[in-house]
Amino acid sequence: MKKIEIGDKVQVLDDTMTGTVTMVHGDTVTMRSSDGFELEFDRSELLVETGPTSIKVSNFEVAEAKNQKDTPPKKRPAKVKAKDRTMPKMEVDLHIHQLVPSNRGMSNFDMLNIQLETAKRQLEFAIKKRIQKVVFIHGVGEGVLKEELYYLFRKYPNITHYDADYQKYGLGATEIYIYQNP
Repeated sequence: MKKIEIGDKVQVLDDTMTGTVTMVHGDTVTMRSSDGFELEFDRSELLVETGPTSIKVSNFEVAEAKNQKDTPPKKRPAKVKAKDRTMPKMEVDLHIHQLVPSNRGMSNFDMLNIQLETAKRQLEFAIKKRIQKVVFIHGVGEGVLKEELYYLFRKYPNITHYDADYQKYGLGATEIYIYQNP
């Protein structure tokens, strides 16, 4: 390919646009179009006009341009959205039907103990695995389980608890944040 210089007449490879080169900076070429607009193109997107109105292109240049056009653009890694960063990493559903196959014949005290043991076990797991956010889904009910969970959370000095996202969980969930040493 011929080197592009200031003042050269060029044509855009994938368009019918022509113009004159006004500035060359590395692989970026600034061109003033025949309509008077200043446009920037990559050097590989332009062809230098050799004749008064015709552009002569070798077969090699055509093949090279096709290869560049056919290669898919590099995919950028997906950025983590701010909303996704704040999403909890772990959810623990404490509804009794999720914890035991059948609660038939169990007293409220027995069910509450199973739910609290599960919550404590999952909390210890989250601390051990350095999971910072955990949502405990306890349901609304009479609020006994919720108060017992708050009592459990207060035993740990590095934990704060607050109501979980209302839109996702309603009133029946508590989210905790576990402060961790680096």
